[in-house]
Amino acid sequence: MFDIILLQAPGGGAGTMNLIFIGGILLVFYFFMIRPQQKKQKDQKKFIGAIKKGDMVVTLGGIHGKISAMDENTVTLEVDRGAKIKMEKSALSLEASKQYTKES
Repeated sequence: MFDIILLQAPGGGAGTMNLIFIGGILLVFYFFMIRPQQKKQKDQKKFIGAIKKGDMVVTLGGIHGKISAMDENTVTLEVDRGAKIKMEKSALSLEASKQYTKES
């Protein structure tokens, strides 16, 4: 009779498989979502640190211009015939700025 009760108890393997499945989902989530985003942020920070006066850049809003002056957190872009716009460095786009390095 005691053997029949033990046979009806849920197996311990099912709980282990659930933990392995959840761990696998977390690993996939990390490698496809979190890690690429961290790499992108690191590249953006490196790009902002490397810009200098005279570089051609594109803003996140799509404005093309040449850096005419820089402060610690802001840049002044010369956009057309002496028209200048002052904006935050974080508004510069890494992806769009790569086109200038390919053309040069």
